[in-house]
Amino acid sequence: MLGDFDIYGVYMPGLLGMMFLTLLLSAIVRRALAWVGIYAWVWHRGLFDVALYVVLLGATVSLTQWLVS
Repeated sequence: MLGDFDIYGVYMPGLLGMMFLTLLLSAIVRRALAWVGIYAWVWHRGLFDVALYVVLLGATVSLTQWLVS
């Protein structure tokens, strides 16, 4: 996992950067899923979007861990 990074004297955790990256990735994936029509098969879109974000965040953290080590 990435360490802290400094933004004008304020130390931010590396996970925060990965969360923002995952938020952008999640927006792209959600737009693609809406365009394909997957959301017609989803019971609760909000819960599906949260679960999708958590899965993508886990993948982002794992990929970052694999690339750093």
